[in-house]
Amino acid sequence: MAGGIIGTGNHPKSLWPGIHAHFGRIYDQHEEEWSKIFDVKTSTQHYEEDVQITGFGLVPVKPEGRSVEFTSETQGWLKRYTHIVYGMGYIVTREEEDDNLYEKVSKTRSGSLAFAMRQTEENVCANVLNRATDTNYTGGDGSVLMVGTHTSKAGSWSNILSPAADLSETALEDLIIMVYGAKDDMGLQIKLMPQSLIVPKEEWFEANRILQSVLQNDTALNAQNVLKSTNALPGGVVMNHYLTDTDAFFIKTNCMNGMTYFLRRGYEFTVDSDFSSENMLAKATKRYSVGWTDPRSIFGSPGV
Repeated sequence: MAGGIIGTGNHPKSLWPGIHAHFGRIYDQHEEEWSKIFDVKTSTQHYEEDVQITGFGLVPVKPEGRSVEFTSETQGWLKRYTHIVYGMGYIVTREEEDDNLYEKVSKTRSGSLAFAMRQTEENVCANVLNRATDTNYTGGDGSVLMVGTHTSKAGSWSNILSPAADLSETALEDLIIMVYGAKDDMGLQIKLMPQSLIVPKEEWFEANRILQSVLQNDTALNAQNVLKSTNALPGGVVMNHYLTDTDAFFIKTNCMNGMTYFLRRGYEFTVDSDFSSENMLAKATKRYSVGWTDPRSIFGSPGV
């Protein structure tokens, strides 16, 4: 068989009979979760760069008879996304093909490979949040994703709850107030809005109790649950099975150029034969990069 890219199309002996249809053939797999955290963009280059541009500050008074004061935007830090290829393959031996085991073993192995590719993608993306306070992983401004000392022209600002707290109604309200009070790099008020609450599986039930209770959660007071009645988190609760901190929680905002996934090349499945061994070789690859540009896209707490 001549080598070539199968992708997700048809093939006389397709080792990859539809990558999406074949996910979870060994075990069922969760629906795609990373895309609920990241905004997807496409790329045609080796890497992509986001450059911080500051806007203008408050407008000064123009004294009578004098010229208007002129200003200009300034360039700040730079965030580079370098695309990475993730790939793996498997072998179908000549003997397996001769013994009419081709269809059986190839479908099993292609399902396993598809499963592994998806699991890898989910883990790569979730690790951006798993490492939100890890000083080995910093963004364009030189800080970790969540910290109390992000820098700007107007001074430092925070997107992390201080002191840290476990998930509760009060902790969520405090974080949302921080989101509502967000300012740009020149210190001007911006319309940053909370969108969804991202939690590990361990906080799934508590998060829904807090947001879905008709009355105020975990209290005997006959008070309204304002988080629910005001639709403070219109995207609801998003569970991510790949988060490793069991009590950390995050609020994703409507920040532009925030949590970013650059797709450089989609899934490709390639098959070829090895002349010396007469084995059939199959491999899958995908090229992408993930990270964040503006940390205002995530507010959260690591828990206590």
